Amino acid sequence: LNEAENLAASSRNVLSSFDQDGVAGQLLIVNDGSSDTTGTLAEQLKELDPRIAVIHHTQPQGLGAAFWAGVRKARGRAVVMVPGDGENDAGEILRHLPRLEAVDVVVPYVVNPGMRSAARRLLSALFVVLMNLSFGLNLRYFNGTVLYRREILEKTELRSSGFFYQAELLVKVLRAGARYAEVPVLLGARRQGTSKALRWKSVSSVLRDYLRLLVEIFRPADRKTPQRVES
Repeated sequence: LNEAENLAASSRNVLSSFDQDGVAGQLLIVNDGSSDTTGTLAEQLKELDPRIAVIHHTQPQGLGAAFWAGVRKARGRAVVMVPGDGENDAGEILRHLPRLEAVDVVVPYVVNPGMRSAARRLLSALFVVLMNLSFGLNLRYFNGTVLYRREILEKTELRSSGFFYQAELLVKVLRAGARYAEVPVLLGARRQGTSKALRWKSVSSVLRDYLRLLVEIFRPADRKTPQRVES
């Protein structure tokens, strides 16, 4: 959403990571109803590399909706969402792609959180504690560039269309018995612009989706224990 200043560099990063790690990958750019030139730039990038495809939303639908649109169109055996703001080096998570031979989900955790503001670090830490206590998990991080076997997402219903989507998916697939491994990743600096994560609209939607997930999860079913694979 409105990442025209960052999109070209972020796309080059993904494609170069494919090349460096020998990944036969596809880059799906989801333009979530941007009001800047993100959509036009995405189409230009598509013309430069056959590995790129573009999905356009006429109006903003949210980060979760953008991710799910990509999942529905993806052709590969694995999927991962790399934000277009340049904070995440795609190579940091793609180098762990071979781990999907043994697990269903690769969950990254940031080892240099100082790259973010103190307010965002505090909010993130509180969120991790809340999610682990609420859903019986033991993860270090819930909102990173999680790498999934695509087939397990085909069996999962995603209800959040916003920033909470990644946490919702992790709760659902891990409680359903998915095998997972946690891996360390480095976070970079946003190239241009400011993050949308700390806006009140984003925070309020996360709280709403968290409460809805609590109601959805705690029914007399789904009692499998997450299977952690040691990294």
